[in-house]
Amino acid sequence: MWQEGGLKLLARPLFAVGNKSKRCGDRQLMADQFIVQYVGFTAGALARDYSFVVRDESRQSREYTVTIANEAFVSHRVRYQDGPNICSLRLHRELAAAGDNPIEAQFCVTDSELTDYQNDHKAKSVKRFQARKLED
Repeated sequence: MWQEGGLKLLARPLFAVGNKSKRCGDRQLMADQFIVQYVGFTAGALARDYSFVVRDESRQSREYTVTIANEAFVSHRVRYQDGPNICSLRLHRELAAAGDNPIEAQFCVTDSELTDYQNDHKAKSVKRFQARKLED
């Protein structure tokens, strides 16, 4: 927790990903695990850069940046509040494909990834309550 302007704010979320675990006393240790932490974003003239820190089981950290073009937000293909999630998904795909150690540290979200995200997160139609008609 940290304080900003007299308000207490919760720390930014950590996302742990792993597939094997070992028991050690009261703590559970994860092998082949990494933790992805969203750090924040920087708004530029042409794009928004979303920053992440990835820590592996040895506590070594690496920094990654995932970029979304501003045009995607302006054209309403993506909402501002969805930016961190879209970038996190992209980073997780890169980590999985490269065995948790991608060579590059910067990635761009493609138009097809934005389309896939939109299709996966479309609002489902709401069934409205309709009163039954009484038969006479």
